[in-house]
Amino acid sequence: MMITGKVRRTMLAGVASLVLLSACGTDSSSDADDGGGGDASGAFPVTIEHAYGETEIAEEPERVVSLGYTEQDSILAFGVVPVGVRYAFGPEDDVFFPWADEAAGDAEPEIMPRAEVDFEAVAALEPDLIMAVTAGLTEDEYETLSQIAPTVVQPEEFKAFGTPWQEQTRITGRALGQEERAEELIAEVEALFEETRAEFPQLDGRTFTLSGTSYEGEYPFNASDDTRARFFVDLGMSVPAEQDEIAGDQFFGTVSREEARLLAADVLLFQSGSDEERAGIEGDPVLTALPAFAEGRVLFVEGSDYDALQFASVLSLPYLLENLVPELAEIVG
Repeated sequence: MMITGKVRRTMLAGVASLVLLSACGTDSSSDADDGGGGDASGAFPVTIEHAYGETEIAEEPERVVSLGYTEQDSILAFGVVPVGVRYAFGPEDDVFFPWADEAAGDAEPEIMPRAEVDFEAVAALEPDLIMAVTAGLTEDEYETLSQIAPTVVQPEEFKAFGTPWQEQTRITGRALGQEERAEELIAEVEALFEETRAEFPQLDGRTFTLSGTSYEGEYPFNASDDTRARFFVDLGMSVPAEQDEIAGDQFFGTVSREEARLLAADVLLFQSGSDEERAGIEGDPVLTALPAFAEGRVLFVEGSDYDALQFASVLSLPYLLENLVPELAEIVG
C-alpha cells in the first residue's frame, strides 16, 4: 500500500505526541530548568554497562549534563531538559534544532565548548548525571568526569560515535528511569522507516556514497557503521563493500584523488554545510567525472536536512524521513 503525504504527517504527529507526553511529566517550568523529567524514582537504582565498565545511577537524576555532541535530542525525548549542552555546530547561542524546539521550550542551558571537555564547566553545573554516549570520550576523560557525577558512555560493542539511535534511546531511557517510554519511541520511529520503505521501494538494494568536502587532497566517506550512513542503510540501501573495507574499524574513511573511482555508487550524497562547500564539490573535476554526476544521481544534503542527519536521533530522524527521502527517491527513480 502506498503511503500518502497526509498519512506520513499523521505518523510523524504520533512520534511528536509521545515526546510531548514525556514533557508533560515535568511538574513545573522550574523542573524543566533543573533537568527534571517527571517521577521515575521507582526505577532506581540502575546500573548501565558501557565501554569503560559500568555506571550506577542511585536515584532519579535532576540535573543532567548533555556532553555528547548530539546528546541533547535523546535527553529531550524523555521530557528532560539538560542543564548543560556541549556545542557541536550551528548557531553558537542555540543548541536546540527545529525538530527539538518544542520539547526544549524556552530552556536556556549552559553551552559548553566543542573543542575539548571543560571539566570545570561541567563541575560548576553540579550535575547528578552526565550523558556522553556521543562524546567519544577517552577512558581518562571518563574517569575524571565520573568523579564529578555518574557518567554514561557508548556500549562496548560500538565504536565511538557509532551507537545506533535505537540503542542510544534505550540507554538514555534507562538512565532517566523511563525504559518503557524508550521502547515506545523506538517503535514509533521504526514504524516510520517501515512505511517509508514501502512508499519508496526504488531505494531498496541501491548503493550510496555519503561524502563531503575534500581535505588535504583526500575525499572522505562514511562507512556502514556510521550513524549518518545507517539512516540510508535503514531505507534498504548499502555502502559499497570496498569503502567499508577501507574504513576498517573506523566509522569513516578517505580515498585519494587517484582512487576517487572507489566513491562510485548508484547515488552520491554530499553533506554540504555551506554554499562554499557545495561550490567546491560541484567545481571539482575529479568528482564531476564520476558517472553519477553525469547522470544526475547526486543529492546535496544541506540546510536543516544536513543538521538532522548529523544528529540521527529519535527526534531528528522523523524530520529527515519527511523532508529528505522523497527527494532521494526521485533521484533514484
